[in-house]
Amino acid sequence: MKVLNYRILLREEPEGGFTVLVPSLEGCITYGETLDEAKKNAREAIELYVESLQADGTPIPSDNFLEYTLQIEHA
Repeated sequence: MKVLNYRILLREEPEGGFTVLVPSLEGCITYGETLDEAKKNAREAIELYVESLQADGTPIPSDNFLEYTLQIEHA
C-alpha cells in the first residue's frame, strides 16, 4: 500500500466552521463545524476522490508544491 500525502487549506468561515480545500485534487472541497471535524471530513473526501480516480484509471496527482507565504501591506 502506497502512502499519499496531501496539503489541506482550512478557511474559517464568518458564519462558523471551516471550509477545507485540497489544492492538488481539483474540486476536492469539504466543510466541518470544528477543526477536528473538518480534518476528518477532508481525509474522507480525499480517500473517496482517490478511489474515484483509481476506478476511472486516472493517474493520482501527488502533492509536490513549494509553498511560500507573501506578506502584502495595504491601507
